[in-house]
Amino acid sequence: MQRVLVTGTAGFIGFHLARLLLAEGFCVHGYDGMSDYYDVTLKQRRHAMLLQTPNFSADEAQLEDAATFDRVADAFAPDVIVHLAGQAGVRYSLENPRAYIDSNVIGTFNVMEAARRLKVRHLLMASTSSVYGANEDMPFRETDKADTQLTICAATKKANESMAHSDAHLWDLPTTMFRFFTVYGPWGRPDMALFKFTDAILKGTPIDIYNNGEMYRDVTYVEDLVRGIRLLIDAAPVRPAAAEEIEEGDSLSPVAPFRIVNIGNSDKVRLLDFVDAIEDCLGRKAIRNYMEMQPGDVPATWADATLLHRLTGYRPQTGFRDGIEAFVTWFRDYYGR
Repeated sequence: MQRVLVTGTAGFIGFHLARLLLAEGFCVHGYDGMSDYYDVTLKQRRHAMLLQTPNFSADEAQLEDAATFDRVADAFAPDVIVHLAGQAGVRYSLENPRAYIDSNVIGTFNVMEAARRLKVRHLLMASTSSVYGANEDMPFRETDKADTQLTICAATKKANESMAHSDAHLWDLPTTMFRFFTVYGPWGRPDMALFKFTDAILKGTPIDIYNNGEMYRDVTYVEDLVRGIRLLIDAAPVRPAAAEEIEEGDSLSPVAPFRIVNIGNSDKVRLLDFVDAIEDCLGRKAIRNYMEMQPGDVPATWADATLLHRLTGYRPQTGFRDGIEAFVTWFRDYYGR
């Protein structure tokens, strides 16, 4: 039985990944700091559900606490580490940038050190589509240059990619970084647009629509995303003997067992169409407050997920209307509304 240490298991994506791994017979140990960035009760409910499942155990502590994380990792002795924990939220990074340095840089360094010491078979870590920053050529490809991040949140994730590459090179540690594209679905985060819009429409309060609705996002249903992560666990990169061996379009490093992979739907959805779909599911109209673009935001994201398909044979494919319907069903059931 493969042993997988997952950070952020009380979080949105970590919860769904842990459920999938457990269903497929993995032994999973979770690690989560239970920060109060959003409703801790929601995190506690997620963990409580996981703890009812055989082969799941968990510790609750901050990643910045290196001694505790080392103790937990050493005791569990994982074959694989999937690092999903971190300070989320692009807009929050404008208010509290230090939280991103502490969690996303220091916390990630502690995870990398444990992976190196334990010589895990594969280290997989979350990045974000925000690292593409001011890039305008779409769809975004993993081999594109990405040096124009627009927020501290994105910059810390790009730093994680660079840190991970150096460790992969120095210690021959197979490492995959995945770049997420606007993940949504049941048990989602209250700070994300779908959650906020659904809540506000049901309450009859206005929703803020930035850039007057001319925003486009490659939205990825959470169950599609974690399926991609699950399949990538089995696709550990191998250091190439020569750069000439790397196939065109592959982000595999010429000097390390290191790769970056987009996980997205390979499509972009207009924000106004997204809002229309929420209204249709709820049977109510939103009170729309049109606003200018926020600092740090980008007008569009769009993933080229060809590499994910090449490595795993899998393509995320849940349509955004189906995904929104699943979220709304969960939301109304969870909150009794």
